[in-house]
Amino acid sequence: MIRFEQRLPYQPPWEWQQFRSHFALRAVTGLEVLEADCYSRSYSLDGHAGWLRVTPLLDQNALQLQALVASTSLQAKLIERVRRMFDLDSDPIAIARHLAKDELLAPLVQRNPGLRLPVAFDPFEQAVRAIIGQQVTVKAAVTLTRRLVERIGAPLEVKPDTIVSHLFPTAQALAEADLAGIGMPGKRVQCLQHFAARIADGSLKLSLENGSDALIERLCALPGIGPWTAQYIALRAFGEADAFPASDLGLLKAPVWGPEGIDARRLQARAEAWRPWRAYAAAHLWQFHTGN
Repeated sequence: MIRFEQRLPYQPPWEWQQFRSHFALRAVTGLEVLEADCYSRSYSLDGHAGWLRVTPLLDQNALQLQALVASTSLQAKLIERVRRMFDLDSDPIAIARHLAKDELLAPLVQRNPGLRLPVAFDPFEQAVRAIIGQQVTVKAAVTLTRRLVERIGAPLEVKPDTIVSHLFPTAQALAEADLAGIGMPGKRVQCLQHFAARIADGSLKLSLENGSDALIERLCALPGIGPWTAQYIALRAFGEADAFPASDLGLLKAPVWGPEGIDARRLQARAEAWRPWRAYAAAHLWQFHTGN
């Protein structure tokens, strides 16, 4: 195993507090550790386990990545994943300028001009978490995910400096696991394990190689996965800038729409003006609604 460090620069503005708040709600014990000024987690890349820690260097407009990798050949791929995870390659000024043209979004953009898209380290992990999160609170989804990690996640053999003990379950382990008593409805368990089995046998690819619309279509063809889940996976698993889960309750009830909110059909129509940055518009609405 090789330990290395890398400085990851970004174009400001970028706010550590946005990411810290995001992880504070969603970090899974055993898999992730959030501290005041850093975030750590286990990971698996190309079948090799490791761990990483990210610390903001706010006075340098950069993040400091510390990681343990199986070989130097994995370093570039790991850096790419972390840059995507913390949305370090977007142009916040261009995105803010476009979204500020909307009179409802303009005050939100002015309040948070550097708002980014927190993205999962691993697309499969995020897809699983999105399926688990259907029709439950974020807190409940985190509890269910922690149970999965504890029950079928492999122990992390390479010991990190922080309390990270397990890897996220593989697709095959999840497809074959006995999930009785895990706390999810039977149909959702079936949906989750069918999805995992398709990933494990290679008949479903989690990729944007043919565009996000093709991925969303493939996901929606699976039993138990609808447009909200598919769009959310595109947004959180890949950082797809124009993904937009129009039926999301947090978007429909955002205070900008007034006490009555808005329905999904009207929101979808209104969001056309936000292309190609609808995911960032969603991030602003979520931030205004919940603070995360």
